Amino acid sequence: MKKYSSLLLVLGFYIQATAQQLTVSGVVADSTTHAPLEAASVIAYHNRQAGTAVTAGKDGRFTIRISSGEQASLRVSHNGYRTREIPIPSSVPPAMDTIYLQSMVTSLEAIVVRGKKPPVSFKVDRQVYHAGQFGNAASGTGVDVIRNLPSVSVNALGEISFRGSSSFLVLINGKPTQGDPATVLSQLPAAAVENIEVITSPSAAYDADGKAGIINVVTKTGVEDGWMLQSSAMYGMPPVTNFDNAHQPQRFGADISAGYRKNKWDISGGLNYLRNDIAGYREGDVYTIRDGVKTAFPSNGERSFNRYNYGGRFTASYQADARNLISAGFYMGKKFQSREADLLYNNYRQNVQTGAVFAPFTYYNANTQEKEGLFSLANLDYTHRFGKTSSIAVSVLYEHAGLSGNTYNRNLYYPNTSDTIQFTHNPNSNPLDAFRIKADYTRKLGERYTLQGGYQFRYDLQDGTFTYYTKILGTPDYAIDPEFTSRVKTANRIHAGYVQLNGQARKLNYNLGARLEYAERDLNFSKDETAQQLVLNNFFPSAQARYTLTDRSLLKAGYNRRIKRTNNYELNPFPEREHSETLEQGDPHLLPELTGTYELGWEQKLGGGSFFLTLYHQRILNPIQRVNKVYNDSILNRVFTNAGKAFQTGLETNLSIAITPWWQCVLGGNIYKYKIDGKIFNGTIPVSNSSWVYSVNTSQSVTLPANWLLQLSVNYLSERITAQGEDSRFLTPHFTVKKTTKDKRWYFQLQWLNIDAGMKESNRQRITTYGSNFYTTTNYIYEPDQFQLSLGFNLSRRNRKINLPQSEMGEKEF
Repeated sequence: MKKYSSLLLVLGFYIQATAQQLTVSGVVADSTTHAPLEAASVIAYHNRQAGTAVTAGKDGRFTIRISSGEQASLRVSHNGYRTREIPIPSSVPPAMDTIYLQSMVTSLEAIVVRGKKPPVSFKVDRQVYHAGQFGNAASGTGVDVIRNLPSVSVNALGEISFRGSSSFLVLINGKPTQGDPATVLSQLPAAAVENIEVITSPSAAYDADGKAGIINVVTKTGVEDGWMLQSSAMYGMPPVTNFDNAHQPQRFGADISAGYRKNKWDISGGLNYLRNDIAGYREGDVYTIRDGVKTAFPSNGERSFNRYNYGGRFTASYQADARNLISAGFYMGKKFQSREADLLYNNYRQNVQTGAVFAPFTYYNANTQEKEGLFSLANLDYTHRFGKTSSIAVSVLYEHAGLSGNTYNRNLYYPNTSDTIQFTHNPNSNPLDAFRIKADYTRKLGERYTLQGGYQFRYDLQDGTFTYYTKILGTPDYAIDPEFTSRVKTANRIHAGYVQLNGQARKLNYNLGARLEYAERDLNFSKDETAQQLVLNNFFPSAQARYTLTDRSLLKAGYNRRIKRTNNYELNPFPEREHSETLEQGDPHLLPELTGTYELGWEQKLGGGSFFLTLYHQRILNPIQRVNKVYNDSILNRVFTNAGKAFQTGLETNLSIAITPWWQCVLGGNIYKYKIDGKIFNGTIPVSNSSWVYSVNTSQSVTLPANWLLQLSVNYLSERITAQGEDSRFLTPHFTVKKTTKDKRWYFQLQWLNIDAGMKESNRQRITTYGSNFYTTTNYIYEPDQFQLSLGFNLSRRNRKINLPQSEMGEKEF
């Protein structure tokens, strides 16, 4: 590393003697990337006895007092880096040598560094989960990684909730994405993920989006010069249960990433493809009551998914000098999903008073919904350091998303399904253009304070055309139905500015921040609807404090205010015929959710792991709910509406411990009381509902000789209430067997996903809603007992950082 010393970051380091004590301040940073090492440990030693210990802040800076003497020293360390011992002379010199930490990573042709990262660790404002511990996620996507976190759950429909909410902000290497979390994370290969960072009480420096908090996905890193190449491949075995679906599900995929780093250049790229179909079955029971007549339309049949995505990515960065860094990225990808819902309906009517049944009618509904998006986006970032105390970072991102879809809905006579009762075809085109520019300034104020400030402008434009064609038996041609045909144009503009002060006082670290946003939302319609404009001024305060009890435990407290913004799907007032029994419809007057969150927590490092416990309380204004009302006697209208207020009080915890040298246990969970109270449908129908909800995620890993690993993971989500009903529990156990070669270059893996073994308990969920004049319950049963084989290799280098530009807006609309 000596020949590259000219590239090292020059760090501030000075010593001031006061009586028998010295005050030492400095910055801890990576020896090659020059990035500050947040949460680095600094321990003072005197006569070989440990004294004061501190943790470096976000910018890598620390201040510590040490007794002077001939044997005074500092020990500086960080996970994944070589510990450095720095002698402190008894006399204060005018200048000291540069201090930096070297990575422990080495080339596979040389020395292999053995050891394990801790499954869970703590930083100043977040918990960090090492993705490699979750064997059930291998060969999958980012969704499969985060489902293992203590407060995260994924239901039968693939919807992700964090602390019981689907609204949370996803960051990729610290950069915000505005898309739906499930869609954004499904584009990211699990093999590219190094760590998952959970920030439940974000500061004002972060986007205010995501009422539950932030999940930051950190891609794999390394610091060596030269080439890197890694790849993985997966094959899914034929299904054990396919519910007699029309098509056999296919599952296979591959990902390859390459990178080159030399002198001032760092270049990386990759390609990925994943086909991940799933077989399924659906059984439902629905009825409406109108004018004393109950109309029931129970159904059962196939509900399966054919889905694939592929993409290519390229990034490059140029370190012009120690003060200037330029980076750019480009991404193109396609995602496709086809959902089959082929159901047999047994309709009948019944007189509510007499119970007499009449007008039975059986028909077959063949429903296919296709969605696809071709995404392209580019980003350009620039960082300049003015000196040791200040820096500015500017980033620009542009995105175009070609979004489209088709819904085919055929009602057929049964059993003679060659005769058509009704045939509808609903093509749509919904292109999007989005732009973001952001600037952040950071300045060190003395030894204890850091001031941050910034500005951001976001703009997106979407022009959607939704056409509804219908053909009735006996007519030769399709005709456009004007009731369901529409065009919606939406423009969003958001200006945001923030200021934040970070400080330290002995054992107390704290930050105080404020973020102010001015947002405009314009809606224009093709029909006679009046154009809608919503203007909002929102203030988002934040405060955090962390008090160190010992070098192994601390207390934390925080408050933040956040927002869940509306998307175009929720705002479109024109109904869409989702399938035979349902119309989907938005509300152009929908308001965003606003959430205030209070937190109090305890973090404890253990001899063989760690433990944390966090109590939180949320107060939610304008909760957005998807609710039902009767459209006609055989169709329910599913709409989005604000529902007054909601409250949530919960406790989340996680224990990570090495029970034996070969048995690692991770056990986490979240339990909360949720209550919703208010009125829906413009204040016409009162709602009041509450319940306790809990989730449990655990993984048990057993390391055997000859680099064999066994892992059992279980994810469980309890029953939970909604504004009009409840969702049943959801269970997904997984088992993994993994063999790694002696040189660590290859691995071979067998996975048994959604273990059920005939018990009929896994990968199924019932969703029920009801009102004064309707009832609907649907049981979704998806393919259990999936077996997958995968292998991977890693040539020459440990995985280096793969910067993935991500969709800002388009994924949200997919």
